[in-house]
Amino acid sequence: MASGSVPGFTLQANGDDNPGQVSSGSGGSSCHRRSDSESEPPPTAKSLARLCSRDKDERTTALEELSQKVLVCLGLDRPGSARLSKQTLLHLLRLSRSCPLEEVRVRATELLWTAQEEGVKVPRALASGPSCFIPAKEMLIEGPNQDILIESFLSLGRVDHLTTIMALHPSYLSCFLKTQHALFELDGPLPRDWRHYISVLAAARHHCSYMVQQHSAAFLEAGGEENWLGGLEHAPAKLRSLQTLNKLLAHRPWLITQQHIQELVCAGAEPRWSLAELIHAVILMANTHSLCSFAWGCGLNPEPDHVGGYTFHPPSPSHVPRSTHSPAHEDGRQELVDGAVEVEVLMKRMVELQEQEEECTQEEMVTRFERERSESIPTAVVRGAPPELVLCLVEEPEFRYEDFAPRGEQSPHIMRAQDYSWEDHGFSLVQRLLPDMGQFLDEEFQVVSNLTYHRMAMHEGVDTYTLRKALWNYIHCLYGIRYDDYDYGSVNVLLERSLKVFVKTVACHPEQTTARIYHAFWRHFRHSEKVHANLIVMEARLQAALLYTLRAITYYMR
Repeated sequence: MASGSVPGFTLQANGDDNPGQVSSGSGGSSCHRRSDSESEPPPTAKSLARLCSRDKDERTTALEELSQKVLVCLGLDRPGSARLSKQTLLHLLRLSRSCPLEEVRVRATELLWTAQEEGVKVPRALASGPSCFIPAKEMLIEGPNQDILIESFLSLGRVDHLTTIMALHPSYLSCFLKTQHALFELDGPLPRDWRHYISVLAAARHHCSYMVQQHSAAFLEAGGEENWLGGLEHAPAKLRSLQTLNKLLAHRPWLITQQHIQELVCAGAEPRWSLAELIHAVILMANTHSLCSFAWGCGLNPEPDHVGGYTFHPPSPSHVPRSTHSPAHEDGRQELVDGAVEVEVLMKRMVELQEQEEECTQEEMVTRFERERSESIPTAVVRGAPPELVLCLVEEPEFRYEDFAPRGEQSPHIMRAQDYSWEDHGFSLVQRLLPDMGQFLDEEFQVVSNLTYHRMAMHEGVDTYTLRKALWNYIHCLYGIRYDDYDYGSVNVLLERSLKVFVKTVACHPEQTTARIYHAFWRHFRHSEKVHANLIVMEARLQAALLYTLRAITYYMR
């Protein structure tokens, strides 16, 4: 999620790979001053915010002033002047890479080139686009989705990789941004720095350094204590008390009971959470866990100003980048033929299911659900150790997802959607405890459930309802939620095994997602259609986690 404010420029020293290391140069560590009357003040957060003005003339003026201040600080009129700070250079890099306003993007690029010509070590982005799975050309800033990206930049001061990829589906992104604004910016029971810190802790559960860095920056901008990010022991006891709920929400939400709620909100709890505070925290955690699924599932690259997203070293002349966006095939024509056949078969199955008149008995429906949830879908992929910025914020890192229906063990009780659903129970409880938030979440669920362009791969005019429904219900099945009126035989008919592997990985332990898993399913669908699948996974997972927690809160309140 993008930060809601624009960081200011500081004019200290030339950037380097070590944040605290400065390059003094021969001219000192501040802008060269011609005289007291001609001194140039450094760019500030306020002046940078003017780049996000909705008035084009004001943006033009702000851009010219920014350019002049940067050029003066480079001291083009005489040698040996101070250099730009690392923060300034990274801000220019980000604007040059992701700003949807062409004039700002071009000018930032020119300023970086000028700085480099003056001997400044300038950073370069390590990635060619927002995703390591999706070619950058699939997400050009110019295009039909530019308006919503411009609106995001004007509102938030930046367009991050998450937003850029979601912009492939503008109607969803619009309601998503409203929900995020309400969660993090509007008045509520939790202070703004706590909201972002809770999200940092949630992202750490899935080793998602992308989300950890996003919310860490927003936490500091909101006035948070920097040492909290160095380890849980520095945070207040009240925040630390969320850790059990955090790990259960992230990995096994069906284990959440009213006892967990009681330990946090009852009169004897120390420190005590109010129900309003707790529901806010729960939604923040579940929201972030689901966004980690999206970030891993779409292969998000670090932002240009994130650790791991840039370098001050020039590219190696011997390095020839290789595309990892699609597997190589010796016979491209044969691959196209095979792909067309696969899509045709899937479309035929969808039509047959829509026309099917045979009704199954309730016993058969339950049997098919049990078969689906107990199916062995291997997803264990060993990844490297997570970075220290993540590990220092995780308690019990060995606590991970386990199948809802482990073989040879007593399974937890199934949640029947007819007994506790979002529409009949969860929505009203959220509205009661955190006014308007239920409405924002409900709009997200509705938009993603109904999102369709009536196309599939190379075909137009396709009714994709049965496929979208199968995806949503399969994810809820993995979380132990059963719809009595749904035939789970449809899941096996419509979801090929490679798709199930991807969905289960992204929904249940997203940190194990790999490019191979992403490219293996729907090989001949558009990348935007795969992003659509990721949105369904994200929202279905979010709703499932919320349902278990809201049910526990409901039982506690009785």
